[in-house]
Amino acid sequence: MAKFTTMVSLLSIAVVLLIASTVNAGSDAPFIVVHKKATLNRLNSAVEKLSVSINIYNQGSAAAYDVSLSDDGWSPEIFSIVSGNTSTSWEKLDVGALLSHSFELESRTKSVFYSTPAVITFRVPTKAALQEAYSTPLLPLEILSDKPRKTTLGLVSYKLKLKPFVSFLVNVQSLMVKYGNLVSVISLVVLFVYLMVTPPNKSNAAKGSKKRR
Repeated sequence: MAKFTTMVSLLSIAVVLLIASTVNAGSDAPFIVVHKKATLNRLNSAVEKLSVSINIYNQGSAAAYDVSLSDDGWSPEIFSIVSGNTSTSWEKLDVGALLSHSFELESRTKSVFYSTPAVITFRVPTKAALQEAYSTPLLPLEILSDKPRKTTLGLVSYKLKLKPFVSFLVNVQSLMVKYGNLVSVISLVVLFVYLMVTPPNKSNAAKGSKKRR
């Protein structure tokens, strides 16, 4: 049930960020999709390295200018920068093009860290205001966890279970470019109905019933 609740929360955040980043999407405007990924690598019992990569896609029909990336939500009390920077900028992101950025952090503090989405700002020639887009959220990062490595693998498999939903959201983004907010409303209704009618994992339910006995 906990995993089911976490999945609902993550999907809710993803949908909210999706709509927030596409409110101003139009037929002749850039459509920015940002995917953020983090990988933990235990160097020894006291040090954990975190590799962060961010990919920025333009799925719209116009270029974005003065593109800036900021991912400064990493607490300096927990992380120190090993290589790269948490912010950068580019002059332009063409239609169908991809921009990538990566950096590495290191931590010696045991904790469960909740990362904030990366923020992308860009300019559109037809609009005076600076535009914003947000990256996909990350699952909680268990820094220097005492849990066995198989738990980390389970986290990976849990991410794989979310892949169909991520693909669904990307398809929704493409439709929004063409048909606007109507698609977002319909998609939210479909997603809500799916979550309501999908039962929790049977194995988890069985384990819960055994514990109660």
